[in-house]
Amino acid sequence: MNPEGALLENYLTVGALLFGIGMTGFLSRRNMIVMFLSAEMMLQGVSLSLVAWSRFHNDFGGQMLVIFIIAVAACEAAIALALVLVLFGRTGKLDIAGWGELREANQPVFKDRPPLEENVVAPPDWPTLAPAGVEPEVSPEQTDYRRNV
Repeated sequence: MNPEGALLENYLTVGALLFGIGMTGFLSRRNMIVMFLSAEMMLQGVSLSLVAWSRFHNDFGGQMLVIFIIAVAACEAAIALALVLVLFGRTGKLDIAGWGELREANQPVFKDRPPLEENVVAPPDWPTLAPAGVEPEVSPEQTDYRRNV
């Protein structure tokens, strides 16, 4: 394979990986910020593929299209920020299921799976982290005797 073809294959592989990771993140997450970041990652994967094909064919068409994609992504980021602020202001959370509360009166209620339980108790032999803002208790043996010092 010639060097140009190998370079094209590498760029297309990275572009496909970016698009696949973005799609996986978009479909598997419920947090709006992560969903918008995943959509941006998908756009960057497509942009990388367009630039690679443009370079391979010695044509600037793909690069011109990438400039438009970047402009659309900037507009999307501004609109996403506005939507996130509106949703957080109305519901107090960024879960995508919160959009169901903003529906019109004549629309049926969408039934979604309940969110995962947050207070899952770990088995007693597993180490646990202290809650945020609470300093963990340390036994005097750990602070008074240090054999490595």
